[in-house]
Order: sequence, then structure tokens, then C-alpha cells
Amino acid sequence: MRSLLVVWLSLMLWCGQAWSADFKVGYVQVDKLLQEAPQTVETGKKLEREFSPRSLDLEKLQKQIRDLEAQLDHDRTSINESDRRVKERQLNNMRLEFQSKQRELREDINLRKNEELAVLQERINKAVQTVAENEGYDLVAYSGIAYASKRIDITDKVLKLLGKK
Repeated sequence: MRSLLVVWLSLMLWCGQAWSADFKVGYVQVDKLLQEAPQTVETGKKLEREFSPRSLDLEKLQKQIRDLEAQLDHDRTSINESDRRVKERQLNNMRLEFQSKQRELREDINLRKNEELAVLQERINKAVQTVAENEGYDLVAYSGIAYASKRIDITDKVLKLLGKK
């Protein structure tokens, strides 16, 4: 599908100005939209609020691990063998728990980012469609374009529309 679009655009450009005068083409920089859309900032703050309690719990657990490591190093010569083994086992269990919780948090964050990105992409698609229909574009291309003139770049118009919410 993508290669068909590229071939079609190439043919259109090859046919010259006479034909393209009747055909209005626009281009959107998706990466710019994703970076500059106000919804991106809102999403970042929303995810931070959602996951900050778990991040704080992880930081607390990491501090407990460091404290236990320091205590174990400090007491290494004065502690008996069985107590040392118990503390080392406790330390290993805490490290495993930390790694597991850290991995789960990363996976959950990535999942939520993808969910929020899908919502944002839908809004972007609607904004692009609105700009295209309002301004009479016949074709608006997204990513996968090797070059697009600033003359046909409608990214700022879409950003402006996204800013209206």
C-alpha cells in the first residue's frame, strides 16, 4: 500500500504542473505533531500522576536494599554465619522483588503509553481530515515520504487545530 502511494505520487509529480493545478496535495510531519501537540504534554503529566506512586515505592525498596547492603558490609566481621546467611537471603529476595516490580512498572508504562498514543493518533487523524476538507486538499500524506516541500506542509495548521481541543 505504501509503495503504491509513492508510485502514485511520483506519477502525479511527473505529469507536471498542469495536472497538479487541479490536484491539491498536503503533507503532515507526524513526528512534529507528536512532539508539539498540547495533548502530548497532557498525556505525559497524566501518566506521571498515574505511575508516580509505584515509582516512589520502587525508590523506597531500592533504598532499603542499599541500607541492608551497607548494614551487611558493616556487620560482616561481627555477625555470626547463620545471621549473615539470613540477611543475604533477605537481600537477594529484596533484589528479586525490586527487579520484578521494576519490570512490571516498565511494561505497564509502555502499555499505557501505547493506549494514549492510539487516542492521540485518532485525534491527529481527525484534525488532518478536518484541515484537508476545510482547505480542499485531495491528498494528505503522512510519514514514509522522502521529501516534501514546505509549500505543501500543513503540519502547523493541524497543530493549531489540535490546540483548540
